[in-house]
Amino acid sequence: MKLKYLSLPLLIFALIATTLKGQILEPAKWSHKIEKENVNVGDEVDLIFNVTIDKDWYLYSTDFDPELGPMVTEFTFLPNDYYELVGSVRPIGAKKKYDEIWEGDYTYFKEKAEIRQTIKVLKDDFGVAGSYIYQVCSDIDGKCIPFEDEFQFGKVITAKAEAISGSDDKMTAFNNESAESAVGTVDLGFEIVEDEPEQPTKKKGKLLQRSSDDPYSLLSFMIVAFLAGLAALLTPCVFPMIPMTVTFFTGKQGGKGKALFYGFSIILIYTLVGSVLAPFMGPEIANDLATGWLPNIIFFAVFVLFALSFFGLFEITMPHSLVNSMDRQSDKGGLIGVFFMAFTLVLVSFSCTGPIVGSILVESAGGLILKPILGMLAFSLAFAIPFTLFALFPKWLNSLPKSGGWLNSVKVVLGFLELALAFKFLSIADQAYHWGILDREIYLAIWIVIFALMGFYLLGKIRLPNDDEMKVIGVPRLIMAIVTFSFVVYLIPGMFGAPLKSLAGYLPPISTHDFNVQSGQLTSEESTLCDAPKYADMLHFPHGIQGYFDYDQAIQCAREQNKPLFIDFTGHGCVNCREMEARVWSEPEVLKRLKNDFVMVALYVDEKTELPESEWYTSEYDDKVKKSIGKQNADFQITRFNNNAQPYYVILDPAGDPLIDPKAYDLDAGNFVAFLDEALENMRSQMITMGK
Repeated sequence: MKLKYLSLPLLIFALIATTLKGQILEPAKWSHKIEKENVNVGDEVDLIFNVTIDKDWYLYSTDFDPELGPMVTEFTFLPNDYYELVGSVRPIGAKKKYDEIWEGDYTYFKEKAEIRQTIKVLKDDFGVAGSYIYQVCSDIDGKCIPFEDEFQFGKVITAKAEAISGSDDKMTAFNNESAESAVGTVDLGFEIVEDEPEQPTKKKGKLLQRSSDDPYSLLSFMIVAFLAGLAALLTPCVFPMIPMTVTFFTGKQGGKGKALFYGFSIILIYTLVGSVLAPFMGPEIANDLATGWLPNIIFFAVFVLFALSFFGLFEITMPHSLVNSMDRQSDKGGLIGVFFMAFTLVLVSFSCTGPIVGSILVESAGGLILKPILGMLAFSLAFAIPFTLFALFPKWLNSLPKSGGWLNSVKVVLGFLELALAFKFLSIADQAYHWGILDREIYLAIWIVIFALMGFYLLGKIRLPNDDEMKVIGVPRLIMAIVTFSFVVYLIPGMFGAPLKSLAGYLPPISTHDFNVQSGQLTSEESTLCDAPKYADMLHFPHGIQGYFDYDQAIQCAREQNKPLFIDFTGHGCVNCREMEARVWSEPEVLKRLKNDFVMVALYVDEKTELPESEWYTSEYDDKVKKSIGKQNADFQITRFNNNAQPYYVILDPAGDPLIDPKAYDLDAGNFVAFLDEALENMRSQMITMGK
């Protein structure tokens, strides 16, 4: 009977607890294990971190540029003399994607994640402890949530939390030589704890984890490489090789088998090139190539070199002795002769295919080791199929158009495209190191000139060294010229601040534009703030909005001005926050209200700036010391509003009470206007009730 009477209160208590905690989301569950059970001194083993990610959520990985914007997953390993780190953390099978908001590539995980760190064991009964920070975001409602947690392996010698002071950066930056002295000079209050074993989970292969809708996935990259192979066939170095192929195979015994082997040999030769370079295209190297100034300057120079070659300034050719040697070998009978015939084709056509192949290999420097191999496989497949078919069916030769000046035109058009893309690499270096030599309007001016010249070339108004005189413009050239000039017209408004959203991935950010008309209007207004905002030297509002970055300062101003307080819980790494700002806040009706009717405060939950020790406090939510601006803002959002996702918009009256239910990610500007207007109306009603 007692159990029966207790059941109802327990049920009510459970429902209340569920309601209180319902908004605190935990979309990623972490676990970890050691690579093998029996570990000896001197062994190198992997510490394996596995993450199960809820459906429709994704976790940012560890291996992209932390300056891009999204919050990179970072690990801190506490030093002790029981182990040493070998290399850095490695994400296994992370996906890669280009984001228009951040204007760059980032890596992420869906459903499951695996991250590894290799260590060398220095003593028996070793132990490793540390922490990690990470961010997960939702595909459905645009929420982004930063987290931090701790880990430990084996019998771990760890430092008690209350004894540790100093930033995470200091803890992460230790090296193995200084670890022993650090432990020896500071009394951290060591204790020994046991780690629980974990059941191993099954890991997916890298290729299967790439999504087909990722614009830079392996599948789409192979399609681009395949199209490049088809384009290479229409160059003046390659097209004339088709009759030579037909002549070589005409009248030979075993023609079909040799023709198929001929095509296979072409594919094999190009794929071997990708295989040789594959070990140098891993994730860590890829990250350096993506963000370093030297690789991007080299890529810029290489693309310009390729473009000049296509224009006819010079030819990139293989040594004649090598070509002649391969040609002599092709005279031998059997499959050996067929293989060297394929080799001769590759070498002779190198002056046209070399720039295209080089461009594919440059673009393949993006992460997975399979990328250069599969890129060359796709390119060579497209390149080999026509030669194989003409070797099998020599009579098809009669249906081909004759060689002529049109082949060189294809080559020159490819040169214009190579030259335009070259500036993307220079732009990356310019942005990363703040040189200021290739701002948005300069970049656009260069592209406008390049594509305008390309249009005039297609119309026959410009002739280059290897071009024939053109008396009549064909319909295909005319259509291409129309498309090219239409693109130029589309670019021109960008010179005056138009966003050109469809080209966001190739253009410098609009913040680098020197004469953005809209930006000039937004920044010309007088200040509506009560006093100078704290942290304004490093934090900013978009669209010329004026506001604060500290809650106490903002609520005080709201009381002075008797205005509602608009709280924007945001983050540097919150892509959906940036999307809301770009697509909703920029709408005139929204922007007018935000600038005139509210006191604005942006609370960055991932801001790492550490506050003075006098401002630290221990959270009532998780009993952890909150030292930084971001951790205190995140704790404020959780404890006050029972929510930990961003973007999250809260509107309070000057007394600090909610005027309306908070709002999250919603790209409908009309809904956002209604949200603001309802809060303002509630504020007016409240003032009338109070007799103000």
